[in-house]
Amino acid sequence: MADVDTPQSQTTARSEIAARSQTTARPRSDDDWAVQTADTIERLIETVRSNTSDRLVSVTRLVVFGLLAAILGLVALVFLVNLVVRFMDSYIPGGVWVVYLVLGGLFTLGGLLLWQQAWKRPARDR
Repeated sequence: MADVDTPQSQTTARSEIAARSQTTARPRSDDDWAVQTADTIERLIETVRSNTSDRLVSVTRLVVFGLLAAILGLVALVFLVNLVVRFMDSYIPGGVWVVYLVLGGLFTLGGLLLWQQAWKRPARDR
């Protein structure tokens, strides 16, 4: 015979589903400590990872990108000095030795200024 849905069978089925959902919705007190322990362990591991690995990755990225920027900056400085020497050589008469003399004097003055700033003592606050 075919199953016939009667109002009584529908009510019984609904009550069984409601009873199952109530028992699965609330964990038993025996299972609660296991869930809390697992959550605590997971939180502890996440904290340790964020304090170690994430910071280490940030420092490593800083070092790598800093070195890359320094190398590219040095290459750009070499190209810039080469450009200035060629430009000055084409517009200053007398040969390339005059350009070297002018640029050498400018670099020497800049170095002396930086050397003087390095040896200045900071003013003491009183």
